[in-house]
Amino acid sequence: MYPMSEEMEERARRIVETAVELAEKGGFEAVRLRDVAAHAGVALGTLYRRFSSKEDLLIAVLELEMRDLERRFAQKPPKGADELERVMTFFSLATRGMLRRPNLARALLKAAASGEPELAQKVASFHDCVARMVVESLRGKVSRASEGRSDPAASERESMLADTLDLIWFALMVGWSGGVHGQAAVIEKMRNSAGLVLRGSREIQ
Repeated sequence: MYPMSEEMEERARRIVETAVELAEKGGFEAVRLRDVAAHAGVALGTLYRRFSSKEDLLIAVLELEMRDLERRFAQKPPKGADELERVMTFFSLATRGMLRRPNLARALLKAAASGEPELAQKVASFHDCVARMVVESLRGKVSRASEGRSDPAASERESMLADTLDLIWFALMVGWSGGVHGQAAVIEKMRNSAGLVLRGSREIQ
């Protein structure tokens, strides 16, 4: 992707902010690209040059949500006497953060689970971001990348745990979006699942 001009960056920002506003009001169905372009004050062609579809636009919003989560995670590192407590500190933060705006959360989850092949890499980046924070929670410390230093690469056990817990959490969030269970149940079920996974990982070491 070629670097965008400042003008295009400003337009892209307005487009994304407009998508957030529309999704907050009416969820996934309310994010119609023609309406987004009109409310953002850009031509429809300009929008399509930046975002290929509604799902692509909503994944861009999801990327911003994850940046915000990373910032809050860094400000409030995971605490707890053991891995389970630290991991649940993270997943509680992530769940409450995403679900604070229910209509927007449902729209983002629908986009992330859309299965659009051209979005696979962007969705994978979202999962990689979650997994990275899970590893940091397991270790009980936030990455030192901001200090110009690198932490040791994730071990095989850490990678397995991070991937597994990320997938369980995402499945629970999708279940929430479909009305299967509420926010409190997401956190409770995540705690039960994380406890089983962590205990199992110790038994096979």
